[in-house]
Amino acid sequence: MKILVIGGGGREHALVWKIAQSPLVTKIYCAPGNPGTAALAENLPIGVEQLDKLLAFAYENKIDLTVVGPEQPLSLGIVDLFESHDLKVFGPSQKAAFIEGSKAFSKDLMKKYNVPTAAYGVFTDQAEAEAFINRTGAPIVVKADGLAAGKGVIIAQTCDEAISAVRDMLSGNAFGSAGSRVVIEEFLTGEEASFLVITDGKNVIPLASAQDHKAVFDGDLGPNTGGMGAYSPAPVVTSAIHDMAMEMVIRPTVDGMAAEGRAYRGVLYAGLMVKDGQVKTLEFNARFGDPECQPLLMRMKSDIVPILLAVADGDLSKSEIEWHDKAAVCVVMASEGYPGEYRKGDVISGLDQAAQREDVYVFHAGTAEKDGACVTNGGRVLGVTALGSTVKEAITAAYSGVSQISWPGVQYRSDIGKKALERE
Repeated sequence: MKILVIGGGGREHALVWKIAQSPLVTKIYCAPGNPGTAALAENLPIGVEQLDKLLAFAYENKIDLTVVGPEQPLSLGIVDLFESHDLKVFGPSQKAAFIEGSKAFSKDLMKKYNVPTAAYGVFTDQAEAEAFINRTGAPIVVKADGLAAGKGVIIAQTCDEAISAVRDMLSGNAFGSAGSRVVIEEFLTGEEASFLVITDGKNVIPLASAQDHKAVFDGDLGPNTGGMGAYSPAPVVTSAIHDMAMEMVIRPTVDGMAAEGRAYRGVLYAGLMVKDGQVKTLEFNARFGDPECQPLLMRMKSDIVPILLAVADGDLSKSEIEWHDKAAVCVVMASEGYPGEYRKGDVISGLDQAAQREDVYVFHAGTAEKDGACVTNGGRVLGVTALGSTVKEAITAAYSGVSQISWPGVQYRSDIGKKALERE
């Protein structure tokens, strides 16, 4: 089989790494890929938004399956385009991907199908938004309605801060057109968990539990990012919480999307807030989380390719996924200044040494090759991911890999997985 993976981040490197282990696969292409994927696949100089070029390549090269990593091409309708040319593709349709493409749509869907979530309002008018903020009080959450690369969420500690965030979004200064409409919701307390499933629109297979670390600094301080690290399994997701998430969040959402004429096929990611044995839904994503994908795929024992094919064919009923008993931890190494402005082009040292460690794998995210060296080329640069018999062992292994890698101004959190240890 020939497989095309679309994307160039850490998630896509993890997908390429896992797909390459399948005996069914003879050739992998990655568009645009990165220096990490280049070791396992042939990188293509095609951007994720260049749908016509991606289609032409897949069609001309008789690609057997295309796997879409990021949200942007999904929201642009790449799945519909490929399927209209009889090409197999893993991911939700444009109408289904709207569950991530519009936070307002997602919240309205949850309300309609009784999925537990925070109280909210949707606004395009500044004055109405301010009135809602003043009525609700702070802390309060302000979200850009559209796609903002995981950064369109402001947790405002005061009403003035929330009003300022709304003004920045509605004016187009903060997130462009993605912020032309805002969702404002009550601030939920508790512990977050990432709950991912694979579905064909009817049958649902839950993936292993995971937890992301959104804030840039230790102790969950500082602005939100695309994710500074993740681990799996997440002890906060007990068997009772797992069953509750499937019954109260996933099942009604999958069934509700089908009832709305938006049958959902692919990975559905629910961000959950867990408190006092109950769950509420923070958001949905229409793809693998990044960095949750990295530890999840490290732990996946099954061949992923038959599962991806079953979803593309619309029938998961005969599929199942086996998991390693080991835990996995991913520590994101980022550029100085991220998630704000950051520098590119710094030479990364220590990659070869870290790669020699057993049960440690370094997934590339924002990297590039320059004059024979691997250099920084993004905010989140690497995801150092490790296996261990316990979360504690996996943490130690991951940070041992991190300690061998450096570049000027590198930053990373030192407390990835700490919440899991507190629950042991």
